[in-house]
Amino acid sequence: MALHSIFLFALLPTILTGRVLGDLPLYRIWAELGLNHNVWQGLNVEWVYPIGALLPIALAGLAGPLLYQLLWFLMTAILNGVAVIALTTGGRRRSGYKAAWIWLLMSFILSPVGLLRLEGLTAPLVIAGLVFVATRPVLAGVLLSAATWIKVWPAAVMLAVVAVSRRRLPVVLAGVALTAAVAVGVWLLGGLKFLSGFVTMQSDRALQLEAPITTPWVWLAAIGHQRTAIYENLAISTREVSGPGTSTVAAIMTPVMFAAILAVFVLMILALRRTTDASGLLLMGALALVSAFVVFNKVGSPQYMLWIAPIVAVGVAHDWWQWRIPAYLMLGIAILTTMVFPIFYLPLIDGDPFAVLLLTLRNVLLVVLFGWSTRVLWGFARGRVAVAVAVPELRLRRALRLD
Repeated sequence: MALHSIFLFALLPTILTGRVLGDLPLYRIWAELGLNHNVWQGLNVEWVYPIGALLPIALAGLAGPLLYQLLWFLMTAILNGVAVIALTTGGRRRSGYKAAWIWLLMSFILSPVGLLRLEGLTAPLVIAGLVFVATRPVLAGVLLSAATWIKVWPAAVMLAVVAVSRRRLPVVLAGVALTAAVAVGVWLLGGLKFLSGFVTMQSDRALQLEAPITTPWVWLAAIGHQRTAIYENLAISTREVSGPGTSTVAAIMTPVMFAAILAVFVLMILALRRTTDASGLLLMGALALVSAFVVFNKVGSPQYMLWIAPIVAVGVAHDWWQWRIPAYLMLGIAILTTMVFPIFYLPLIDGDPFAVLLLTLRNVLLVVLFGWSTRVLWGFARGRVAVAVAVPELRLRRALRLD
């Protein structure tokens, strides 16, 4: 409550003047087009987001454009409250407080994107979904599927559940049911031909400025390489990089990303036969899958850190000792991310070496996090992971069993 009061105080000048920040100006335009002119993104025109994103974008516009920022903040605050309740079992489990505080700390550090983009809504849904896999698998399936229909990345978490959870069947069936309902609804509204448009719109993009794979070309642009440049893609309002080999790399990165995800999935299947800690395996696999989604993606944005942070928070609730390393890494990643955007973003666009160094350090930590998680998965697969759990955490571990 106190943290979100700080957020509200910081946003108050924007709310009182009826303005919006971050990506919300674009969201508000989309909401107004639908609510006032009956032109809905993803139904009447092709859209960069899955169709489920239309729901929160439209909800925030129901009270009119002047209150858009306030309603978006309220949705984010409510869902963060749901995440904290899930991690602490309504405040009754004190040993879950550490995970809740870490999640709130990461939310605070990443607030420039968490409060102003769709990831601020999907991240707490994923936290609740992961916590409920064991005790309420149908609800978990609905939450994870709903989050996936808002932004694609929670599909990697669902893939981890499919790979190793003993509760996979009700989770998957609930997800399939929700997906079928979404497809039928879109069909009835006449937008079925645009249902998968977000996939093709993403696949056609070039190397984005902040993606880890783009880092060498960002340095080339910073030192003034004549054939390398940072430019704005006006069609989708993002910064991309062109240079020697960038077109080829952009073309192969999507297959490389899916190959990495497949490799992690196979490693999880192998590890399932050698470990008794299926809960830890599920969370570690989810971390590796989502990290692969970020590290090998040709698109990179600061809100992508909110793909990883929810899994780390639930991991801390599962076993602080094992998850302390990714927790510290994630805090460092979050700090560097906010320094890159919004603090040093304009210098980064201009190729400032210090700003590029910050981005490089952030991207290196992302690769380290992915490497750490896959190394632990390899240990699971070889039967060499022995998790030491402190006695006060035993009850929480039992309550948060995700298998």
